[in-house]
Amino acid sequence: MSRGINGFQVERLSQALAARRLSQIELARMVGVSPTTISKWRSGQQSPEADALERLASVINVSPEWFTRQKPESMSLGLCRSNASAHVASRQMLEARLEWAQDIVLSLSEFVDFPVVKLPKYEFDDPEKIGDADIEQAANACRELWGLGRGAIPDLALAVEGAGIILIREETGVAQIEGVSTWSSSTVLNRPFILLSADKGNAFRSRFDLAHELGHLVLHKHIPRATEPQRHKLMEQQAHRFAGAFLLPAESFSFEIRIPVTLDSLLLLKQRWGASVAAIIMRLHALEIIDAEEKQILFKRRSARWGAKAEPGDDGRPVEKPRLLQRTISLLVSSGVMSIEVIPRHLGLSRGDIASLTGLPSTYFEGPAEIIDLATLRSANQPQNVDKNLPNSSSVIPFARRSKSD
Repeated sequence: MSRGINGFQVERLSQALAARRLSQIELARMVGVSPTTISKWRSGQQSPEADALERLASVINVSPEWFTRQKPESMSLGLCRSNASAHVASRQMLEARLEWAQDIVLSLSEFVDFPVVKLPKYEFDDPEKIGDADIEQAANACRELWGLGRGAIPDLALAVEGAGIILIREETGVAQIEGVSTWSSSTVLNRPFILLSADKGNAFRSRFDLAHELGHLVLHKHIPRATEPQRHKLMEQQAHRFAGAFLLPAESFSFEIRIPVTLDSLLLLKQRWGASVAAIIMRLHALEIIDAEEKQILFKRRSARWGAKAEPGDDGRPVEKPRLLQRTISLLVSSGVMSIEVIPRHLGLSRGDIASLTGLPSTYFEGPAEIIDLATLRSANQPQNVDKNLPNSSSVIPFARRSKSD
């Protein structure tokens, strides 16, 4: 092996290529080396020398030291809500982003305890063995475990994070993939992650996407990602059914349906239940309140009146955003555990990537250091001074602080 820095982690290079959607040839041109050199770095035949590592880190926008950090155990292969045209590179990019989020959560878990994971446990190992009754029961069990009752869920993102699921919502530039869900294989975390695309900005569709990914986590945890189109389609249909059952519980939702069903009546239900008219129509058919012909008629009327992609009132509900990771970082900063400028160095990722993956404002790490006074810390019985520009610490999802020595 040629001389180079000690401890270069080849898996980090592969992860970085996926996260940035770069080919080896593109990276070689940007770093100023040959494609053969990149290939040797990636295979472990040689390691970059110090000046080449600096250029590599600058191109990827991470710290040089990040490439010497051992990569945690890979996450399980993500289940993507996407159509068949989604490119393999796009899936790999989102999975790499999720692994970066896992790195962040692992680092933060040195200082805090995240909410305990609360999901109903099923051992399904074959989607062919999952029936409609199983899906309805699983959705109801999840609601019961979370104490949501049978009414409309005011804030699904908050409920998901309160159940210990790590939620990321960021613009991905990949229109074909609306969400990815996976489980961390790390023995330290062993918790689920969901990444939602923020590219479209429709609150109703985003809620359904989140419920859909929740369905994958509950129903398909022990089922490998499908490669056959029919198997993938079946698992997608099951996650759709779960989303409808979770957002629109059979008994309480059915009680509010008035016959004959009209688009105007469904618009009222849309705002109350936080589900699109299209999702409601599908749920009505699943519950056998309308038959296949009535479903088709309603969809044709919907398309004729509003088009296929938009509905009235789409902008009448704010998009639900993740809070857990941003409030965790704000808590560590306001408590004096870490300063704003130290966090990017501690994590090794760029300020922009950290802000995007945690839901913080894009300028959060660019503010002057003096906005947080870390010279003295108040005693436990005195109130903390918190920057008004930071997320409201009074509504932090509760979890206990602990030190590295715990």
